[in-house]
Amino acid sequence: MLEPNQDLHGFHVLSREPLAEIDGEAYVLRHTASGARLLYLKNDDPNKAFSIAFKTPPADDTGVFHILEHSVLCGSDKFPVKEPFVNLLKTSMQTFLNALTFPDKTMYPVASTNEQDLLNLMDVYLDAVLHPAIYGDRRIFEQEGWHYEISEADGKRALAYNGVVFNEMKGALSDAESVLYHAVDKALLPGTCYAFESGGDPAAIPSLTYEGYLDTHARHYRLDNSYIVLYGDLDVDRVLGFLDDNYLSKAQRRSDEAPNAIGHQAPFVAADTTVEMDTAPENACVGLAYAVGDARDFERVLAADVLVDALMGGNESPIKRAVLDAGIGGDCTAYLMDSQAQPAVMFMLRGAKPGAAGAFRTIVEEQAAALVRDGIPKDLLGASLAQMSFDLRERDRGIADGVALAMNALAGWLYADDDATAYLHYEGPLAHMRAGLEGRYFEDLLEELVVESGHKALVDLVPTPQEGAGAQAAELAQKAAALSDDDAARIEREVESLRERQEAPDAPEDLATLPHLRVDDIGEGAPDPEMIELADTPLPCLYHTVPTRKIDYLYTYFDLGRVAWEDVPYVTVLASLLGQLDTEAHTAAELDVESRLHLGSLRFFTDVHVDTGDPRTFRATLTVAASALSEELASLAALPREVWATTRFDDASRIKDVLVQQRIAMEQSFANEGHAKASARLQSYLFGNGVLADRLSGVGYYLFLKDLIAHFDERFDRLKAKLAQVSAQIFVKNDVVVSFTGAPEDRARFFELAGDFGLPVSPEPPLGLYAQIPRPEIKREAFIVPSDVSYVAKGADVHQISDYAGAWVVLGNALSLDYLWNEVRVKGGAYGVGFKRTPMGFARFYSFRDPHIDETIERYDRAAEWIAAFDPSEEEMEGYIVSTVASHDAPVKPRLVARRQDVGYFAHRAPVWREMLRDQELRVTPDAVRACAPTLRAVAASPAVCVFGSRETIEGAATSFNRVVDLLAE
Repeated sequence: MLEPNQDLHGFHVLSREPLAEIDGEAYVLRHTASGARLLYLKNDDPNKAFSIAFKTPPADDTGVFHILEHSVLCGSDKFPVKEPFVNLLKTSMQTFLNALTFPDKTMYPVASTNEQDLLNLMDVYLDAVLHPAIYGDRRIFEQEGWHYEISEADGKRALAYNGVVFNEMKGALSDAESVLYHAVDKALLPGTCYAFESGGDPAAIPSLTYEGYLDTHARHYRLDNSYIVLYGDLDVDRVLGFLDDNYLSKAQRRSDEAPNAIGHQAPFVAADTTVEMDTAPENACVGLAYAVGDARDFERVLAADVLVDALMGGNESPIKRAVLDAGIGGDCTAYLMDSQAQPAVMFMLRGAKPGAAGAFRTIVEEQAAALVRDGIPKDLLGASLAQMSFDLRERDRGIADGVALAMNALAGWLYADDDATAYLHYEGPLAHMRAGLEGRYFEDLLEELVVESGHKALVDLVPTPQEGAGAQAAELAQKAAALSDDDAARIEREVESLRERQEAPDAPEDLATLPHLRVDDIGEGAPDPEMIELADTPLPCLYHTVPTRKIDYLYTYFDLGRVAWEDVPYVTVLASLLGQLDTEAHTAAELDVESRLHLGSLRFFTDVHVDTGDPRTFRATLTVAASALSEELASLAALPREVWATTRFDDASRIKDVLVQQRIAMEQSFANEGHAKASARLQSYLFGNGVLADRLSGVGYYLFLKDLIAHFDERFDRLKAKLAQVSAQIFVKNDVVVSFTGAPEDRARFFELAGDFGLPVSPEPPLGLYAQIPRPEIKREAFIVPSDVSYVAKGADVHQISDYAGAWVVLGNALSLDYLWNEVRVKGGAYGVGFKRTPMGFARFYSFRDPHIDETIERYDRAAEWIAAFDPSEEEMEGYIVSTVASHDAPVKPRLVARRQDVGYFAHRAPVWREMLRDQELRVTPDAVRACAPTLRAVAASPAVCVFGSRETIEGAATSFNRVVDLLAE
């Protein structure tokens, strides 16, 4: 037990305090010799975590801290291998392993359920950040940051930039909203580090020198500039001793020069900033930001988040409704810009019409003034407070809790050395805000924040077609023309040296330095809690016996078999509208408040469930997902039913708002998540279930949606009739399945309240949807999207060639983290790449933010030969197995356990399917992996290719396409 003023392993314990929000305690320590700060969050969570972060405020747009984040994980003094980060992904039980660059800090967090594994991860990460190989090998800087590449065509030299971060940021800054976010921070806080793009601007990255890069590391990656967070059920004496003995007591500064300053911006108004961007006209957007104050005032920051949600969180929220009604853009939203010294709230207008910026600001400020004068509806504020309270109680952050909590802590600790836990104590601020509902707490905040703000910025992002080749291309052409033969030869030698480093295998003695777990170290797997199929309930029920912290989760699956094929897109339209319109009992605004006040979530979406053994057998559902605290069971039983049974589809204006918002969201996903969209479209070339999924949620649906919006007025009466017809076909008692997760007494009470939801029994037989679906047709398609990079997918249907087994999961791990990582990411410069083979037989390669198409496909096609020659050492093979099994053993939240079991039920998997697969993975041999090579050759031979990317990259590729579509123009 640690106590205040205790000294242990070179640390001095500064404080100990209970922290009910994590069911544990918080200890703040300082390492006396090195100056390292440490926060230990102690509780019983077996998913332990460690993080070390450094304050890293940028002083320019070169992205030096982003490049360093990548670079330090490319070898170190103690672990002199090229890619220790990738080796850890291949060999550990990690439940989280990454590095993250923020606008003013860089974090290196890891998590694992195995304490020895966590110590191993800590060892590699600490040596990486404190003793990186970058000081002795310039090629790491060139690989991860930037370097020249030279080529000759028609007797002319051409220069190009390449580098992992350079290409990543080309992709990131192809997104108009990312550009707007940075432009708003720059306009609002010009005298601070937030005026610079921490990720790096591709126009500025090539100005970074190797010497400047090393100096930046030396000044910032030092222990008196560090923040360490430990979390979970740890032997803290052992961990502190490890830190002190191996790193903290031995550390020596590389520089006594001061780190960069964050800076502070005095209040001022920047009301007329315009940013021009070469992007589609549909990407026009406006950002309007108001400074909240100082990050050290946690309650004010949290209250601003609640306030923004109340005023802008839904289509019926008062300020959002006013903006939508004004018709000045396609969508608007607002969010808190936190994790910075001077947080702000930003109101954003998407799909902005020309000249809309001024009108947007006027609407926001006039509506805010009226709400201050007349009062903000208490039910709105109460609903937003309830929603935040639910989210905090649920603790479903999407990543390991210890990692999320480290990020939360640093949102305040980075700016207040004496208050490491300020952003973890939320119950007190929430209670104070609830009490404030009786007075003018939020009205006063809104008045200070918006109406009387003296610190705000308005930024108008205007799409502007680029003339000619662009500034950087012109600069490179000029440099290429001026190159002497000696300069050209030098560049070629440097690239050749970089390629030699990338292609050279690590020495066995270097690989031997890396810590690793053996299969014997990982123990038995923990099976999921039991799922029980109940037949004595009013509706067939899948009951999940998972502890849920007094939260109940409900999924209701309605089969789509009664819907005709030509009406399939209307199912998705229906799902997007439910919960957004008036019902018979509530207006849309009232329904929004009721849902957020009494439910944790309420969502409507479509699923396609494929039989594991036969991809030709599948079913689709409209899925209704809801959750609530156990004391809100009555609302869980009533509100979803009210929405699906009594929604009115007669408000054309509100319906069009939702459809336009959906179109904008899909367009953003094409540019930012093109690997997932290309993979989904690829599936439609090969499988009937993929054809259906594409019509429900992919490119096929998007094209339907665009056409519907373009002809909305003339088609509205037909749309209204179709929605009523499809709704009547879906929401029937026939073929419905309910999934419930919660305490047994809650389940019993739920069915007492809900019964069979009053669902009618359809006398009509199913229309035979699944027999109407067109046969898949193999295609080679390219979709032009506003992005400077590409997403490349290639695949095949292999279900008749090979059975699915644990060997395929291990193979996917090996291919993704070895061959593909080195070939497509390291050599090719793509930000991400992978291979997956699903149980139904869909085998595919995919890349993420990739500068190439042809080269990437060629590398995919060579993967089979790499697998055919697969000959890992015993230790390497164990690593692949351990890291594969880790994905089974990683803890997941109750909602995800239930969802996983539901998917297994519809896929007709045995209850012990996951355990069987885990057992297969543990017994995989190199021979079993090599035996998959013929199947991979079939993938190489497949003509099925789908690419999302820029027009220049697609039109410049040698790869042939039988269809090229500009998605935003069609």
